[in-house]
Amino acid sequence: MTTTPDRVRTAFPDISSRAWEHPADRAALVTLRTLKGFDTVFRTISGLLQERQHRLMYLATSVRVDERQFSDLHDLRSDCMRILGADETPELFVLQTPVVNAFTIGMDRPFIVVTTGLLDVMNYEEQRFVIGHELGHALSGHAVYRTILMHLMRLAGTIGWMPIGGWALRAIIAALMEWQRKSELSGDRAGLLCGQDVHTALRVQLKLAGGSRVSEIDTDAFLAQAAEYDASGDLRDGVLKLLNIELLAHPFSVLRAAELKKWVDSGAYAAILRGEYPRRHEDDDAKISEEFRKAAKTYKQNFDASNDPLIRMLREIGSGLGTTVDAVGNGVGDVAADIKERFTHWRRNSDGKKDSEGTRDSDDKSDGDN
Repeated sequence: MTTTPDRVRTAFPDISSRAWEHPADRAALVTLRTLKGFDTVFRTISGLLQERQHRLMYLATSVRVDERQFSDLHDLRSDCMRILGADETPELFVLQTPVVNAFTIGMDRPFIVVTTGLLDVMNYEEQRFVIGHELGHALSGHAVYRTILMHLMRLAGTIGWMPIGGWALRAIIAALMEWQRKSELSGDRAGLLCGQDVHTALRVQLKLAGGSRVSEIDTDAFLAQAAEYDASGDLRDGVLKLLNIELLAHPFSVLRAAELKKWVDSGAYAAILRGEYPRRHEDDDAKISEEFRKAAKTYKQNFDASNDPLIRMLREIGSGLGTTVDAVGNGVGDVAADIKERFTHWRRNSDGKKDSEGTRDSDDKSDGDN
Protein backbone atom coordinates (compact mmCIF):
# COMPACT_ATOMS: atom_id res chain seq x y z
CA MET A 1 0.00 0.00 0.00
CA THR A 2 1.54 3.30 -1.10
CA THR A 3 1.21 6.72 0.50
CA THR A 4 -0.14 8.57 -2.53
CA PRO A 5 -3.53 10.26 -2.05
CA ASP A 6 -5.22 8.21 -4.79
CA ARG A 7 -4.12 4.83 -3.41
CA VAL A 8 -6.54 1.95 -2.99
CA ARG A 9 -7.36 1.67 0.69
CA THR A 10 -8.00 -1.48 2.67
CA ALA A 11 -11.67 -2.29 3.14
CA PHE A 12 -12.97 -4.04 6.26
CA PRO A 13 -15.75 -6.48 5.37
CA ASP A 14 -18.31 -7.06 8.13
CA ILE A 15 -16.39 -4.77 10.52
CA SER A 16 -18.26 -3.99 13.72
CA SER A 17 -18.36 -0.42 14.99
CA ARG A 18 -16.89 -1.85 18.19
CA ALA A 19 -13.57 -1.90 16.32
CA TRP A 20 -13.26 1.88 16.44
CA GLU A 21 -15.32 2.75 19.50
CA HIS A 22 -13.47 4.05 22.54
CA PRO A 23 -13.85 1.55 25.45
CA ALA A 24 -15.97 3.95 27.55
CA ASP A 25 -18.17 4.72 24.54
CA ARG A 26 -18.44 1.05 23.61
CA ALA A 27 -19.45 -0.06 27.11
CA ALA A 28 -22.46 2.24 27.11
CA LEU A 29 -23.42 1.41 23.53
CA VAL A 30 -23.25 -2.36 24.05
CA THR A 31 -25.53 -1.95 27.07
CA LEU A 32 -28.10 0.18 25.29
CA ARG A 33 -28.08 -2.02 22.19
CA THR A 34 -29.58 -4.78 24.30
CA LEU A 35 -32.70 -2.66 24.89
CA LYS A 36 -34.65 -4.21 22.05
CA GLY A 37 -37.58 -2.02 21.17
CA PHE A 38 -36.52 0.92 23.33
CA ASP A 39 -34.67 2.80 20.60
CA THR A 40 -37.51 2.03 18.19
CA VAL A 41 -39.83 4.24 20.23
CA PHE A 42 -37.43 7.17 20.06
CA ARG A 43 -36.65 6.51 16.41
CA THR A 44 -40.36 6.79 15.66
CA ILE A 45 -40.79 9.97 17.69
CA SER A 46 -37.74 11.56 16.09
CA GLY A 47 -38.71 10.40 12.61
CA LEU A 48 -42.18 11.87 12.94
CA LEU A 49 -41.16 15.18 14.48
CA GLN A 50 -37.72 16.71 14.96
CA GLU A 51 -35.77 14.64 12.48
CA ARG A 52 -38.17 15.40 9.65
CA GLN A 53 -38.13 19.07 10.63
CA HIS A 54 -34.33 19.23 10.54
CA ARG A 55 -34.09 17.38 7.26
CA LEU A 56 -36.63 19.71 5.63
CA MET A 57 -34.68 22.70 6.91
CA TYR A 58 -31.40 21.50 5.40
CA LEU A 59 -33.14 20.42 2.23
CA ALA A 60 -34.34 24.02 1.84
CA THR A 61 -31.25 25.92 3.04
CA SER A 62 -28.24 23.84 1.93
CA VAL A 63 -26.96 21.74 -0.98
CA ARG A 64 -27.58 17.99 -1.00
CA VAL A 65 -24.55 16.05 -2.17
CA ASP A 66 -24.91 13.63 -5.08
CA GLU A 67 -23.14 12.79 -8.34
CA ARG A 68 -24.15 16.22 -9.75
CA GLN A 69 -23.58 18.44 -6.71
CA PHE A 70 -20.27 18.36 -4.81
CA SER A 71 -19.41 15.16 -6.67
CA ASP A 72 -16.03 14.98 -4.89
CA LEU A 73 -17.81 14.65 -1.53
CA HIS A 74 -20.15 12.12 -3.10
CA ASP A 75 -17.14 10.02 -4.09
CA LEU A 76 -15.62 10.36 -0.62
CA ARG A 77 -18.83 9.23 1.02
CA SER A 78 -19.07 6.21 -1.30
CA ASP A 79 -15.48 5.20 -0.61
CA CYS A 80 -15.87 5.58 3.15
CA MET A 81 -19.02 3.45 3.01
CA ARG A 82 -17.11 0.78 1.10
CA ILE A 83 -14.25 0.78 3.62
CA LEU A 84 -16.49 0.62 6.71
CA GLY A 85 -19.02 -1.70 5.11
CA ALA A 86 -22.02 0.62 5.50
CA ASP A 87 -25.27 -0.78 4.11
CA GLU A 88 -27.29 2.44 3.92
CA THR A 89 -26.15 5.73 2.40
CA PRO A 90 -26.65 8.66 4.78
CA GLU A 91 -27.68 11.88 3.09
CA LEU A 92 -24.97 14.54 3.03
CA PHE A 93 -25.61 18.31 2.97
CA VAL A 94 -23.26 21.26 2.51
CA LEU A 95 -24.28 24.27 4.59
CA GLN A 96 -23.10 27.81 3.83
CA THR A 97 -21.41 29.24 6.93
CA PRO A 98 -17.85 30.31 7.76
CA VAL A 99 -17.92 28.16 10.91
CA VAL A 100 -15.67 25.10 10.57
CA ASN A 101 -17.97 22.25 11.54
CA ALA A 102 -19.49 18.90 10.62
CA PHE A 103 -22.15 16.92 12.45
CA THR A 104 -24.52 13.98 12.18
CA ILE A 105 -28.24 14.39 12.86
CA GLY A 106 -31.14 11.99 13.04
CA MET A 107 -32.15 8.65 14.48
CA ASP A 108 -34.43 7.00 11.96
CA ARG A 109 -32.36 8.10 8.94
CA PRO A 110 -29.16 9.83 10.11
CA PHE A 111 -27.73 12.44 7.77
CA ILE A 112 -24.46 14.37 7.73
CA VAL A 113 -23.95 18.13 7.45
CA VAL A 114 -20.62 19.76 6.60
CA THR A 115 -20.07 23.50 6.39
CA THR A 116 -18.44 25.49 3.62
CA GLY A 117 -16.09 26.85 6.27
CA LEU A 118 -14.78 23.33 6.83
CA LEU A 119 -14.44 22.65 3.09
CA ASP A 120 -12.49 25.89 2.68
CA VAL A 121 -10.00 24.89 5.38
CA MET A 122 -9.63 21.14 4.73
CA ASN A 123 -8.07 19.61 1.62
CA TYR A 124 -9.51 16.56 -0.13
CA GLU A 125 -7.85 13.93 2.05
CA GLU A 126 -8.70 15.84 5.23
CA GLN A 127 -12.31 15.99 4.06
CA ARG A 128 -12.15 12.20 3.72
CA PHE A 129 -11.21 11.97 7.40
CA VAL A 130 -14.14 14.23 8.35
CA ILE A 131 -16.66 12.23 6.29
CA GLY A 132 -15.32 9.02 7.82
CA HIS A 133 -15.59 10.53 11.29
CA GLU A 134 -19.25 11.40 10.76
CA LEU A 135 -20.02 8.08 9.11
CA GLY A 136 -18.53 6.42 12.18
CA HIS A 137 -21.03 8.33 14.33
CA ALA A 138 -23.90 7.17 12.13
CA LEU A 139 -22.79 3.50 12.14
CA SER A 140 -22.24 3.48 15.90
CA GLY A 141 -25.73 4.83 16.42
CA HIS A 142 -24.48 7.79 18.44
CA ALA A 143 -27.36 9.97 17.32
CA VAL A 144 -29.85 7.36 18.50
CA TYR A 145 -28.40 6.73 21.93
CA ARG A 146 -27.40 10.31 22.66
CA THR A 147 -30.96 11.34 21.95
CA ILE A 148 -32.35 8.54 24.10
CA LEU A 149 -30.26 9.59 27.09
CA MET A 150 -31.02 13.27 26.59
CA HIS A 151 -34.75 12.46 26.50
CA LEU A 152 -34.39 10.46 29.71
CA MET A 153 -32.51 13.32 31.32
CA ARG A 154 -35.32 15.75 30.42
CA LEU A 155 -37.86 13.32 31.82
CA ALA A 156 -35.90 12.80 35.05
CA GLY A 157 -37.86 15.51 36.81
CA THR A 158 -41.25 13.88 36.10
CA ILE A 159 -40.38 10.17 36.13
CA GLY A 160 -38.81 8.56 39.15
CA TRP A 161 -36.11 6.78 37.16
CA MET A 162 -33.24 9.03 38.23
CA PRO A 163 -32.35 11.35 41.11
CA ILE A 164 -33.63 14.86 40.51
CA GLY A 165 -31.50 16.82 42.99
CA GLY A 166 -29.41 19.62 41.54
CA TRP A 167 -26.03 17.97 42.15
CA ALA A 168 -27.33 14.55 41.13
CA LEU A 169 -28.65 15.94 37.86
CA ARG A 170 -25.35 17.74 37.29
CA ALA A 171 -23.54 14.43 37.79
CA ILE A 172 -25.79 12.76 35.20
CA ILE A 173 -25.16 15.57 32.73
CA ALA A 174 -21.41 15.33 33.36
CA ALA A 175 -21.52 11.57 32.71
CA LEU A 176 -23.43 12.08 29.46
CA MET A 177 -21.02 14.74 28.29
CA GLU A 178 -18.09 12.47 29.16
CA TRP A 179 -19.67 9.78 26.97
CA GLN A 180 -20.17 12.28 24.18
CA ARG A 181 -16.53 13.37 24.35
CA LYS A 182 -15.45 9.73 24.16
CA SER A 183 -17.75 9.21 21.17
CA GLU A 184 -15.80 11.95 19.37
CA LEU A 185 -12.62 9.94 19.93
CA SER A 186 -14.48 6.97 18.41
CA GLY A 187 -15.35 9.10 15.39
CA ASP A 188 -11.71 10.12 14.97
CA ARG A 189 -10.71 6.46 14.82
CA ALA A 190 -13.35 5.78 12.16
CA GLY A 191 -12.04 8.76 10.21
CA LEU A 192 -8.52 7.36 10.33
CA LEU A 193 -9.74 3.96 9.15
CA CYS A 194 -11.37 5.64 6.15
CA GLY A 195 -8.33 7.74 5.24
CA GLN A 196 -5.60 5.35 6.45
CA ASP A 197 -3.12 8.22 6.72
CA VAL A 198 -2.06 9.14 10.26
CA HIS A 199 -0.43 12.42 9.24
CA THR A 200 -3.62 13.59 7.52
CA ALA A 201 -5.72 12.64 10.53
CA LEU A 202 -3.45 14.63 12.85
CA ARG A 203 -3.41 17.55 10.43
CA VAL A 204 -7.20 17.83 10.73
CA GLN A 205 -6.76 18.50 14.45
CA LEU A 206 -4.00 21.01 13.70
CA LYS A 207 -6.38 22.90 11.42
CA LEU A 208 -9.23 22.77 13.92
CA ALA A 209 -6.91 24.49 16.38
CA GLY A 210 -4.87 26.79 14.15
CA GLY A 211 -6.77 27.18 10.89
CA SER A 212 -5.37 26.60 7.43
CA ARG A 213 -1.87 27.92 8.22
CA VAL A 214 -0.41 24.44 8.65
CA SER A 215 2.95 25.60 7.34
CA GLU A 216 3.27 27.52 10.61
CA ILE A 217 2.47 24.47 12.76
CA ASP A 218 4.76 21.59 13.68
CA THR A 219 3.03 18.28 14.43
CA ASP A 220 5.54 17.19 17.09
CA ALA A 221 5.35 20.56 18.85
CA PHE A 222 1.55 20.42 18.66
CA LEU A 223 1.48 16.98 20.28
CA ALA A 224 3.94 18.21 22.91
CA GLN A 225 1.31 20.75 23.94
CA ALA A 226 -0.89 17.85 25.09
CA ALA A 227 1.84 16.57 27.39
CA GLU A 228 2.44 20.09 28.72
CA TYR A 229 -1.28 20.59 29.26
CA ASP A 230 -1.42 17.34 31.20
CA ALA A 231 1.56 18.09 33.45
CA SER A 232 1.61 21.87 33.87
CA GLY A 233 0.34 23.97 36.73
CA ASP A 234 -0.62 23.15 40.28
CA LEU A 235 -3.74 21.83 41.99
CA ARG A 236 -5.70 24.91 41.00
CA ASP A 237 -4.98 24.20 37.33
CA GLY A 238 -6.11 20.60 37.77
CA VAL A 239 -9.47 21.78 39.05
CA LEU A 240 -9.75 24.40 36.31
CA LYS A 241 -9.14 21.76 33.65
CA LEU A 242 -12.10 19.79 34.98
CA LEU A 243 -14.30 22.90 34.97
CA ASN A 244 -13.17 23.85 31.46
CA ILE A 245 -14.21 20.55 29.92
CA GLU A 246 -17.14 19.56 32.13
CA LEU A 247 -19.90 20.66 29.74
CA LEU A 248 -17.99 20.45 26.44
CA ALA A 249 -19.30 18.05 23.79
CA HIS A 250 -15.88 17.72 22.12
CA PRO A 251 -12.41 17.17 23.61
CA PHE A 252 -9.86 19.90 22.89
CA SER A 253 -8.14 19.51 19.50
CA VAL A 254 -4.69 19.09 21.03
CA LEU A 255 -5.97 16.28 23.24
CA ARG A 256 -7.85 14.63 20.37
CA ALA A 257 -4.63 14.49 18.34
CA ALA A 258 -2.77 12.98 21.29
CA GLU A 259 -5.48 10.38 21.89
CA LEU A 260 -5.51 9.34 18.23
CA LYS A 261 -1.71 9.05 18.21
CA LYS A 262 -1.91 6.95 21.39
CA TRP A 263 -4.42 4.60 19.71
CA VAL A 264 -2.10 4.20 16.72
CA ASP A 265 0.94 3.62 18.94
CA SER A 266 -0.96 0.95 20.90
CA GLY A 267 -1.03 -1.26 17.80
CA ALA A 268 -4.84 -1.38 17.62
CA TYR A 269 -4.93 0.51 14.32
CA ALA A 270 -2.35 -1.77 12.69
CA ALA A 271 -4.26 -4.84 13.92
CA ILE A 272 -7.42 -3.65 12.15
CA LEU A 273 -5.44 -3.07 8.94
CA ARG A 274 -4.29 -6.70 9.21
CA GLY A 275 -7.92 -7.82 9.40
CA GLU A 276 -7.95 -8.42 13.15
CA TYR A 277 -11.19 -6.75 14.22
CA PRO A 278 -14.58 -7.69 15.70
CA ARG A 279 -17.23 -8.68 13.15
CA ARG A 280 -20.69 -7.22 12.91
CA HIS A 281 -22.35 -10.64 13.01
CA GLU A 282 -20.77 -11.14 16.45
CA ASP A 283 -22.28 -8.00 18.01
CA ASP A 284 -25.07 -9.88 19.77
CA ASP A 285 -22.45 -11.97 21.58
CA ALA A 286 -20.63 -8.96 23.06
CA LYS A 287 -20.63 -9.21 26.86
CA ILE A 288 -21.59 -6.08 28.78
CA SER A 289 -19.46 -7.02 31.78
CA GLU A 290 -16.38 -7.39 29.59
CA GLU A 291 -16.93 -3.99 28.00
CA PHE A 292 -17.29 -2.42 31.45
CA ARG A 293 -13.99 -3.98 32.50
CA LYS A 294 -12.25 -2.62 29.40
CA ALA A 295 -13.67 0.85 30.03
CA ALA A 296 -12.57 0.81 33.67
CA LYS A 297 -9.13 -0.47 32.66
CA THR A 298 -8.70 2.38 30.19
CA TYR A 299 -9.61 5.01 32.78
CA LYS A 300 -7.31 3.34 35.31
CA GLN A 301 -4.39 3.32 32.87
CA ASN A 302 -4.93 6.99 32.04
CA PHE A 303 -5.17 7.79 35.75
CA ASP A 304 -1.91 5.97 36.52
CA ALA A 305 -0.06 7.57 33.59
CA SER A 306 -1.35 11.13 34.07
CA ASN A 307 1.04 13.89 35.14
CA ASP A 308 -1.77 16.27 36.07
CA PRO A 309 -0.99 17.83 39.48
CA LEU A 310 -4.46 17.05 40.84
CA ILE A 311 -4.28 13.44 39.65
CA ARG A 312 -0.78 13.07 41.08
CA MET A 313 -2.02 14.26 44.45
CA LEU A 314 -4.94 11.83 44.36
CA ARG A 315 -2.57 8.97 43.53
CA GLU A 316 -0.39 9.91 46.49
CA ILE A 317 -3.31 9.89 48.92
CA GLY A 318 -3.46 6.13 48.93
CA SER A 319 -3.84 2.94 46.97
CA GLY A 320 -7.51 2.78 47.90
CA LEU A 321 -8.23 5.17 45.04
CA GLY A 322 -7.96 2.33 42.58
CA THR A 323 -11.52 1.29 43.35
CA THR A 324 -12.69 4.86 42.93
CA VAL A 325 -11.07 5.18 39.52
CA ASP A 326 -12.68 1.90 38.44
CA ALA A 327 -16.02 3.38 39.47
CA VAL A 328 -15.34 6.49 37.38
CA GLY A 329 -14.49 4.26 34.44
CA ASN A 330 -17.80 2.49 34.81
CA GLY A 331 -19.73 5.74 35.34
CA VAL A 332 -21.35 6.09 31.95
CA GLY A 333 -21.88 2.36 31.73
CA ASP A 334 -23.61 2.43 35.11
CA VAL A 335 -26.05 5.04 33.81
CA ALA A 336 -26.74 2.88 30.77
CA ALA A 337 -27.09 -0.26 32.89
CA ASP A 338 -29.53 1.50 35.22
CA ILE A 339 -31.59 2.58 32.22
CA LYS A 340 -31.59 -0.99 30.96
CA GLU A 341 -32.71 -2.38 34.32
CA ARG A 342 -35.51 0.14 34.70
CA PHE A 343 -36.67 -0.23 31.12
CA THR A 344 -36.74 -4.03 31.42
CA HIS A 345 -38.75 -3.69 34.63
CA TRP A 346 -41.12 -1.23 32.94
CA ARG A 347 -41.63 -3.54 29.97
CA ARG A 348 -42.28 -6.53 32.22
CA ASN A 349 -44.91 -4.59 34.17
CA SER A 350 -46.43 -3.20 30.98
CA ASP A 351 -46.68 -6.64 29.41
CA GLY A 352 -48.25 -8.00 32.59
CA LYS A 353 -50.74 -5.16 32.64
CA LYS A 354 -51.65 -5.75 29.01
CA ASP A 355 -52.16 -9.45 29.68
CA SER A 356 -54.42 -8.78 32.65
CA GLU A 357 -56.40 -6.21 30.67
CA GLY A 358 -56.73 -8.67 27.83
CA THR A 359 -58.06 -11.28 30.26
CA ARG A 360 -60.60 -8.85 31.68
CA ASP A 361 -61.71 -7.91 28.17
CA SER A 362 -62.21 -11.58 27.34
CA ASP A 363 -64.19 -12.11 30.51
CA ASP A 364 -66.40 -9.13 29.74
CA LYS A 365 -67.03 -10.39 26.21
CA SER A 366 -67.83 -13.88 27.49
CA ASP A 367 -70.34 -12.46 29.94
CA GLY A 368 -71.98 -10.52 27.15
CA ASP A 369 -72.25 -13.56 24.90
CA ASN A 370 -73.83 -15.56 27.67
